Amino acid sequence: MEFIKSIKRKFGVFAPQVTVRPHIPWYLRWLVLVVLIALLVLLSWVMFDAGRQFTSFGKKGINHELDQLSDFSARLKRDNEKLRTQVTGLERQLQMDRTTREDITKQIKMLVYENTHLKEDLVFFQNLVSGDGKAAANIFIYHFNLEQGQSPREYRYSLVLLHGGQHTNEFKGKLAFAVHLWQDGKKVVMPLPSEGSSGVFSINFKFYHRLERTFKAPPNAVVKGLQVQVFENGTKEAKSTRLVNLSL
Repeated sequence: MEFIKSIKRKFGVFAPQVTVRPHIPWYLRWLVLVVLIALLVLLSWVMFDAGRQFTSFGKKGINHELDQLSDFSARLKRDNEKLRTQVTGLERQLQMDRTTREDITKQIKMLVYENTHLKEDLVFFQNLVSGDGKAAANIFIYHFNLEQGQSPREYRYSLVLLHGGQHTNEFKGKLAFAVHLWQDGKKVVMPLPSEGSSGVFSINFKFYHRLERTFKAPPNAVVKGLQVQVFENGTKEAKSTRLVNLSL
């Protein structure tokens, strides 16, 4: 009975629903499949070609930008080389001008110095020939000057002595120099450093005597002036004394 009932359920009124589909031939199925594959391949190729063109365009643009930057960099290098050459030339020219100006300044100083001495010599010989004025005295200091030397502690002094009057004998004596300076906040008078501890040396001349020398001041000292005294041999009293301040 159960077997009969099961048969009725399958083929009778109570049988389950059956879906009816149209039959598609196999060659149509393959044709559709081939068409789909062809479309996929074509779409892939189109996308690949578009990507390649886009990449090629991007590379061309980048290469173009790189070329422009390279040209700009090369142009800047050339301009920098030109400017560097011009600056070097200007520096050399400036150095030459500075050297020339310093040489001219030194020459002017030398000429002024020589001119001063020539004027002093002229006045000296005029007084010597005429026998007037100070030249009539026995001995006197005609010129005495103190100025700064080449280095900070170096000083240069010049001295001209005249032996006037009617005489035929030479003047024999000594010169005593003393430096007036400030050291450690105190005023100090000391013998001329370059002339030994006493600052005294001998002189011997008939008409005039010129002296030009340099000396170095002690460390931490500021020179203010220089004093000279002229002594004749056999006497203790100075024949002539002069104190000069440092020329600025």
